[in-house]
Amino acid sequence: MNEVVVLTPERILEATEEVLRRYGLAKATVVDVARVLDVSHGSVYRHFPSKASLRQAVAKRWLDRANAPLQEIAESSGPAPARLEKWLRTMVDIKYKKVTEDPEMFATYLTLAQEACQAVRAHKERLVDQVAQIISDGVKQGAFEVADAKVAARAVFDATTRYHHPAHSDDWKDPTRPARIDALLELLLRGLEAPRKR
Repeated sequence: MNEVVVLTPERILEATEEVLRRYGLAKATVVDVARVLDVSHGSVYRHFPSKASLRQAVAKRWLDRANAPLQEIAESSGPAPARLEKWLRTMVDIKYKKVTEDPEMFATYLTLAQEACQAVRAHKERLVDQVAQIISDGVKQGAFEVADAKVAARAVFDATTRYHHPAHSDDWKDPTRPARIDALLELLLRGLEAPRKR
């Protein structure tokens, strides 16, 4: 055991992902994570007091990685309708890419996310806040007209559930998906549009 190694939560999470990929969620243990790091399992427990807390942190890390490009779009400048469309398409593409490129790991993360309810709730709220920020910018730009940006953002989020909620992951592989997404985005953007001045 190499107990002189500098152990950080980030290194532990990286090792945990490696262990999950190698053994799967059902068989992965904290001892396996410690073995990959060449430390005792007690060293891992100093950073994460339980297996459940470690799994929550892995789920949060995964959700944060998925959130990063969306946050960047929300904070960018430019016309709100184009930003909202880009945000929604990016969200759909992130999910589609994860489920098609590494389905086993995606299934593992879905199970972890179901266990990490608090992290998932916080993630959803961040996503709704990002959409609200874009819609609010659109109202200021005169492109959108809504009474409450947060309420409208939640409605947009709910309307797109089929393309971001794991319960619909089988639909993400549907060949008609791109056309259905185009139709949904057109409807959403038209619904938010401010009336044209004559």
